[in-house]
Amino acid sequence: MADRVPPRRNFSVTRLPGFGTIAVIVFLGLYTPIVTLVAYSFNGSESISQWGGFSLNWYGVAWGNQQVKDATLTSLVVATAAAAIATLVATMAALGTTRRRAVRGQTVIYALINQPLMVPEIVTAVALLIFFAMIRKATGYSGLGYLILAHSAFCIPFAYLPIRARLEGMDMTLETAAADLYASRWQTFRRVTLPLLMPAVFAGAMLAFVISLDDVVITEFIKSPGQDTLPTYMMGQLRRAMKPDVNAISAALLALTLVLLSAFFLLSRKRD
Repeated sequence: MADRVPPRRNFSVTRLPGFGTIAVIVFLGLYTPIVTLVAYSFNGSESISQWGGFSLNWYGVAWGNQQVKDATLTSLVVATAAAAIATLVATMAALGTTRRRAVRGQTVIYALINQPLMVPEIVTAVALLIFFAMIRKATGYSGLGYLILAHSAFCIPFAYLPIRARLEGMDMTLETAAADLYASRWQTFRRVTLPLLMPAVFAGAMLAFVISLDDVVITEFIKSPGQDTLPTYMMGQLRRAMKPDVNAISAALLALTLVLLSAFFLLSRKRD
C-alpha cells in the first residue's frame, strides 16, 4: 500500500515566527503618537507635555479663533472644488483608458496620469509655482483659483485609481445589451455605466478631498498672502509657539479624515 502524501499547506506569512510580535510593535509605533495627540487635546493644562486634567477648553479656544475659522473655510472651499475637478477629469481619463482598444503607448498614458504619485511632491510644487508665476505676471490675478487648480492637478491620480479599478472590474454584459437594444453611447453611459460607476466616483472624490484637505507642501508654494489653509495655519503656529489648541485642531481634522476614509473604503469595496 503506497504511503499517503501529506496535504500541502498553503504558505501564510502569519505562520512565520515572531509575526504577531512584529505586528504589535508596528501598530504601537504607528498609533501611539496619534492616541497621545488625541488624549492631550483634552488636556486642561497650558503645557503640551504635562497633564492637567480632562478639559474641553482648547476645543472652545480653537472654535473661537477667527483665524482658525477662516483657514478652515479656505481648506473646505479648496478641497471641495479640487475634489470635484479632479474627479471629473479622472472619470473621463478612466473611461478613455478602459473603454477602448489597447493602443501603443498605453503604459506611457498611465504613467502620465499617475505622474504626481511617482514624482516627489516638492518637484510638483516647484513646477506649479513657476507655471502659475508666469500666469500671475501676465494677468495680475492672484486669487484662490491657483490653489484650486494646483490641488486638482495633484489629486487627479488619487481619484483615477479607484474609478479605473471599478471600470476594469465591471461586467460588460449590461453595456453590450444596451448597445444591442439600440441605445446610443451617451444613453448607455448615463443609464448603465454611470450608475454602476457611482460608488467608485464617490470614493475617488472623497479620497481626493482628503488629500487636498491635508496637503501642506503644494499649498505653501502656491498660496498668496492671506490664503492660509488649516494645515499651513497650524504649521505657522508651530513655528511661533506650540499651543495646546493645535492639538484640538489636529484631533478634529483627524476625526474628519477618518470619517471620509471610512466612507471611501465602504464605497470602494467590491460588490457582488
